[in-house]
Amino acid sequence: MKLAYYPGCSLEATAVEYGVSTQKTAQVLGVELQEIPGWNCCGATSAHSTDRVLSLALPARNLALAEREGLDILAPCAACYSRFRATEHQVRRDAGLQRQIQEIIGMDYQARNQTLSILEVLAGRIGLEAIGGKVTRPLKGMKPACYYGCLLVKPVEYTGFDDPEYPESMDNIMKTLGAKPVAWSHQTECCGASLATTRPEVGLRMTYEILKNAQERGADSIVTVCPLCQMNLDMRQSQVEKMFGVKFNLPVYYITELVAVACGVAPEEVGINRHFVNALYHINHLPEEVEEETDQATARQKAAPEVDRAKAARKAEAGEEPAGGTAATAGAAETPAPASPAENAGASKGALKLASRIFADDEAKAARLAGILSADAEKMKKVAQLLAQDKEKAVKVAEAFIKKEAKAKGEEVAGE
Repeated sequence: MKLAYYPGCSLEATAVEYGVSTQKTAQVLGVELQEIPGWNCCGATSAHSTDRVLSLALPARNLALAEREGLDILAPCAACYSRFRATEHQVRRDAGLQRQIQEIIGMDYQARNQTLSILEVLAGRIGLEAIGGKVTRPLKGMKPACYYGCLLVKPVEYTGFDDPEYPESMDNIMKTLGAKPVAWSHQTECCGASLATTRPEVGLRMTYEILKNAQERGADSIVTVCPLCQMNLDMRQSQVEKMFGVKFNLPVYYITELVAVACGVAPEEVGINRHFVNALYHINHLPEEVEEETDQATARQKAAPEVDRAKAARKAEAGEEPAGGTAATAGAAETPAPASPAENAGASKGALKLASRIFADDEAKAARLAGILSADAEKMKKVAQLLAQDKEKAVKVAEAFIKKEAKAKGEEVAGE
């Protein structure tokens, strides 16, 4: 397999480890990467907020160079990937815009080829079976939180290779490497990296929430595919610990570092020894794998029967109509299809995510509310809508749901 390779600015500067490990991973898995000659910055940091056409012309020039070679493009950086996919999407749908961009870059560009994320290449083009066949050092005992970030799987019309709320491709890769990813609710939340200089106190709070959720769910590390996220969660982790009076000590890895190591490459060769939080010690001292189920696995199984209802609630929030229109809806009401285990797990995660936002400082209440919401799509929809408009009202309604359930179970209700 041969791909055009766009390292972008980060992989040759602040995220050298990502660039080195991407190339090493490609080498181990038999992928030829041809760096785009004379590539330029994709403009992800500011172009899209200053000039729309410029924000598309910058990626388009790189895409046109790759198109000349007839190659699909690997863009490991999530920000670069997002800008490339946005450009492809808009050029394919607007002939006038396409002509304008071609005039600016002085090149022909038809958007015939496709930009791929590192996860699409690993899980899709190469495949889990092929990766598994190369593993010589399984990451047994490792319990990572797979962090996709806010740019890789959204918006779905640009990306579309994974679920935008409950993605699984990175988790599946980590399982193939022998690790046991934890189930958590913040896998696609923004880490606040873009606010590091403009609103640092807000950015650090967002980083804290991600680290806190990962730790609470039993993670011993975080895995990501975005250089901005990796730098933010790794380099600023000590700041967050000092600001909030906590201790995380969660190493933050690039997925390519771990693929390379699991396939026999020395950790130092891909830069794991260069991280801020001690990632080298952790990878070299993984605990013995425990055969019995962990609490997380048990919780996931018990969370089973409820959740195409949550998917229906999400669609209702978005104003989407079920496939087949109203007739299909009526039919579904008569004979509801049983939810699959994956859908059930997804609904439970969605309910927990929503409940955690409402009762951020009360885990017991959040857990109880999550159970109520995951069992009732209408209640989930109502709370989600209220939270978007008025958090105080959402809290009151959530409290009412909890009290009602407590009364129904004959439990004592505080204040009554």
